Amino acid sequence: MNELKKICTVNELKENSGKKFFVDDIEIALFKINGEIFAVSNICPHQKTHLIYEGFVENCKVICPVHGWEFDLRTGELAKGRKGLDIYEVKVIDVDVYVKAEQKELKWL
Repeated sequence: MNELKKICTVNELKENSGKKFFVDDIEIALFKINGEIFAVSNICPHQKTHLIYEGFVENCKVICPVHGWEFDLRTGELAKGRKGLDIYEVKVIDVDVYVKAEQKELKWL
């Protein structure tokens, strides 16, 4: 599952707004900010809510609509630099949006 997969066109995304997609079994939120596309996990790490795509967007950050956690869409990090959302590679070819999403492997110690 290392290849890019087409999931939509640029025109299907609204500026400063999120939209939910599935790439295989991975739930992704796509955001278009100033014409740039960002892909992050749609699942908030706080209480595992699947609503990041509905979050409020400002200054390239998304705020979880459930409890207000704020994530940088470029890095996925919480405001204080703590790990937050997984981010995924995005490529736009012509008008098509492609995402490379890999399932995270759990490593038990």
